[in-house]
Amino acid sequence: MNTASAENLYRILPLEGGLTIYSAAEHMELLTQVLAPGTEVELDLGAVDELDCAGLQLLILAKQEATRMSCDLRLTNHSPAVIEAFELSGLGTFFGDPILIKPASE
Repeated sequence: MNTASAENLYRILPLEGGLTIYSAAEHMELLTQVLAPGTEVELDLGAVDELDCAGLQLLILAKQEATRMSCDLRLTNHSPAVIEAFELSGLGTFFGDPILIKPASE
């Protein structure tokens, strides 16, 4: 008998507002709920308007935890705040996800 499990699940998690020291614990709780072995998780960062060092650390921890759990975690739709933080920190290549730069007129 074949039962459904957490394997092969695809989840999109949109993050909004600030990913900062003030919201890191809340976001960490949310991320630990969606990361599971064998799942694919997409973090949509399009509505993140602020990203500080705590937010960067949270994304790093999520990526490392996902790798440890054999969970495929992708960061997508990078907002200007996320792109700026990645450029300043040099962490863009750490995550390995393509970053699409939108024209300023959009």
